[in-house]
Amino acid sequence: MTKPQDVFARYLADQNLKMTPQRRLILDTFLKQNDHLSSEELYAKVKRRDKSVGQATVYRTLKLLNESGLIEPLDFADGVTRYEMSYGESHHDHLICESCGENIEILDETIEARQEELARQHGYTLTRHKMYLYGICEKCRKKK
Repeated sequence: MTKPQDVFARYLADQNLKMTPQRRLILDTFLKQNDHLSSEELYAKVKRRDKSVGQATVYRTLKLLNESGLIEPLDFADGVTRYEMSYGESHHDHLICESCGENIEILDETIEARQEELARQHGYTLTRHKMYLYGICEKCRKKK
């Protein structure tokens, strides 16, 4: 599989854009994370490594990373857009606590098969999907 850095460089070249040191730093910083990051969180991490990188550069680079197919935005219904790696990752869904915001990535073959079956029943071929399951986690239920 092609490395994400090469995928991004090829996408930028196709758009007549350059792989600048700032874009490379933003991508490398994102790739080192195992979390779902907001643009502000990524900016803070990048800023620790290079104080000259501006917030607008992070926003624009996230947009390019999304357009290149490397990352995708996530909506955990808390008003904050987060991003996760989508390139080379196996598909998964998210279980989200509406109280504390904890999120768990889940993969269930039965659910995946049922989604495919439902699409076929309605004459669709799935190209992609996202599923968010919202609830209250055990820790938050015990607090009440």
